[in-house]
Amino acid sequence: MNRPGFDDIYMELAQNLAQKSHCVKIKVGAVLTRDTRIISLGYNGPPAGTHNCDEEWPERGCARDRKGGCSLAIHAEENAILYAAKNNSQIEGATLYVTLSPCLACARVIFTTGIKKVIYLKSYAEYKGIESDEGVDFLRQFKVEVVQYQTPANK
Repeated sequence: MNRPGFDDIYMELAQNLAQKSHCVKIKVGAVLTRDTRIISLGYNGPPAGTHNCDEEWPERGCARDRKGGCSLAIHAEENAILYAAKNNSQIEGATLYVTLSPCLACARVIFTTGIKKVIYLKSYAEYKGIESDEGVDFLRQFKVEVVQYQTPANK
């Protein structure tokens, strides 16, 4: 019997968390771990107590900012990090599992909080139709380990 590894378990959890998102554009989930224990979870969406985009604007989602991004959304990795910080969890040295590679802004937060490793499922650059994964490039430049998750069938 093959037992799943922690990477497989946490990435599956991140994928399931993504389904909680109220975003109509893309659903993203994140799991923040330390020493094989979950310290925080997150998914993308508006701040608690504001609008749920899929309920308020089901056809088009929330208004776009000047760069074309969601004006209300907090990214999944931001939500996981913010919740951990709010609860005084030790973030430094943690591993982040996320279903979409971090954007540049999230990469800055990841680096600043001392997360040591990021495992992502899909490419943000491919989703956005841009040349490179700027967030991944940033993290690697500053020695944060970043790897694309390989499904058990592709290992």
